Amino acid sequence: MTERHTHAAHSDHADHSGHAHDDHASHASHAGHKGHEGHGHDHGHSHGHGGHHHGVPADHNNAFTIAVALNTIFVAIEFAYGYIANSTALMADAGHNLSDVLGLLLAWGAAVLAKRAPNARYTYGLRSTSILAALGNAMLLLLASGAIALESIHRFASPPAVAGMTVTLVALAGIAVNGLSAWLFVKGSKGDLNIRGAYLHLMADAAVSLGVVVAGVAMLLTGWYWLDPVISLVIVIVIVIGTWGLLRESVQLALNAVPANIESDAIAAYLRRQPGVSDIHDLHIWGMSTTESALTVHLVMPDGYPGDAFMDKVMCELKDRFSVHHSTLQIEQGTTDHSCILHPATA
Repeated sequence: MTERHTHAAHSDHADHSGHAHDDHASHASHAGHKGHEGHGHDHGHSHGHGGHHHGVPADHNNAFTIAVALNTIFVAIEFAYGYIANSTALMADAGHNLSDVLGLLLAWGAAVLAKRAPNARYTYGLRSTSILAALGNAMLLLLASGAIALESIHRFASPPAVAGMTVTLVALAGIAVNGLSAWLFVKGSKGDLNIRGAYLHLMADAAVSLGVVVAGVAMLLTGWYWLDPVISLVIVIVIVIGTWGLLRESVQLALNAVPANIESDAIAAYLRRQPGVSDIHDLHIWGMSTTESALTVHLVMPDGYPGDAFMDKVMCELKDRFSVHHSTLQIEQGTTDHSCILHPATA
């Protein structure tokens, strides 16, 4: 079989759809062709389908279990004392803590689903649920902030008397609970947008609790009860500013944008420098999840297929240097212009 025929299956995935899909069933049907095996797999799995060729998401089950339990208990306690103390800031903090619990459950569910093995229908598995969870977490934060702001504005008209000591003590406990919970996710938040969403949720709650402490102490010393809604509004502004980056990045990933940590121009330049490559086209890079990325590209190589060693080298470089975890490379000799495939008519 010629090299052009070897890549016919890839053309269906990469050229016609604009993205190459990791179709394991299609790969398995071509397992007898050694030339094809080098194209669809990372270096460690170039010649077999028994293993999974994506990085396994980190296990944060213990962190989620502890954080969900602590925050659920604290929500009930804080809301009760907020009602007793007549503090909108304390009740708002409890409401925000409830959104934390929902956000943690959302992120936890996505982390579990991300480990599900691919199947014939979901050929990438359910990795992208982590993107949806990050987006949902950002939206929950903004909704909670809006609710806090609305209640605070209503309180301005007639600020009620607030039990400052109760507010201060409960809010101090909130700082401890949310600070500990956030600490459990510090390490994971650096490389996983889904975990970062959970981490930011918890840090935002710690900031809310700190603001409530400030308001409680100030009201104890001055009797200025209007400080309660004022501090609540300041906290809302801080949360929205901190959440905006998470919302923007999760929306971009949901729209298959190039992940923020990947430089597409640098990857294109690297591929063009490879020996035997005269041109590249149809370069697509997107996030499969909040931790993994994928790439498809057509390499124009007039001399034909360069061999498995070349393919393995390029895919390893893409992974190690550019954080592309799954790459699909299609070799073309440049004998046609592919006009009907590469530039389909638009309605």
